[in-house]
Amino acid sequence: MNSRQRRGVLLLLLSVVCALGAFAGVLSVISDVKSKVGPEVTAYQVKSNVAPYTRLSEGQFEKIKMPERWLSDTAVTDLRDIRGKIAVTTLRAGSLLQRDMIVDQPALQPGQQEVAIMIDAATGVAGKITPGSTVNVYATFAGEREGDPAQSKIIVTNAKVLDVGRITALDPTESSKNRQTTDAVPITFALSTLDAQRITYAESFAQRVRLALVAPGGDTTVPDRDRTYQLAKDK
Repeated sequence: MNSRQRRGVLLLLLSVVCALGAFAGVLSVISDVKSKVGPEVTAYQVKSNVAPYTRLSEGQFEKIKMPERWLSDTAVTDLRDIRGKIAVTTLRAGSLLQRDMIVDQPALQPGQQEVAIMIDAATGVAGKITPGSTVNVYATFAGEREGDPAQSKIIVTNAKVLDVGRITALDPTESSKNRQTTDAVPITFALSTLDAQRITYAESFAQRVRLALVAPGGDTTVPDRDRTYQLAKDK
């Protein structure tokens, strides 16, 4: 083997050594990154915006993988956790699903039934009523005969709100002749049979139906003499 051939062999060996060194360096970097990032775990992110108080389903979320060390303690890692839950705020597309974004769907008590009515969006809700709220329901009625005074009545006290729907544009042909409401919100209540009859009557025949939010822990008893109001009483 002449000198030129020996130099070629040496250069080849040197190239192999350099390649092995580079490979070892890459492995070292990968190992270091893995040690810092740690194992990956399953999490879920929102596919598209979910409105507040909406019942949740698995189809609204998609599975993702992310390092366990970067996952918050409140992140949802099992979609079974959303069963019977509703969103407490708007869930934005792409956001990580966390337990503090959801709450239990309010349940009916024995003897109660779900009743949903449409409430004027401008005067009845004002963004303050949420699932779990307790409200008094007021309705205003025109006099039965010409010349009779109009009346405001407390129809139901301490009604529990189960769900608040989205604002809906009403069909003018289906509206009561006494109403000028164009946008309304479906509100679902948990009510006794008698209160359900009262509230559906008010929805059908009252000029306006309003909800009054009841403060937690307050005395909400309303005497019968105070359930009906006429302007003449103040004169």
